[in-house]
Amino acid sequence: MPMPDHEATVGISTPFIELDKLLKRENIAASGGEARWMIADGLVQVNGEPELRKRRKLYPGDLVAVHDRVLHIVAIAAADEADL
Repeated sequence: MPMPDHEATVGISTPFIELDKLLKRENIAASGGEARWMIADGLVQVNGEPELRKRRKLYPGDLVAVHDRVLHIVAIAAADEADL
């Protein structure tokens, strides 16, 4: 995997987040359809492996790489979510 240009920490206040929803929430994909296309086309990696499951559950500690971005999933308290 090439070195990312942008790394970010993504906090979730739930036990997990689905991959396609994460791509939308972080504005990597403009729509759910675009997120699913990106995943199906093999453009997304989870923990260094290509991921083709659009609803892959991501947990704290997972790393998501897409294009030149790497997202680090971390757990946060619900009240802290607005602070990220």
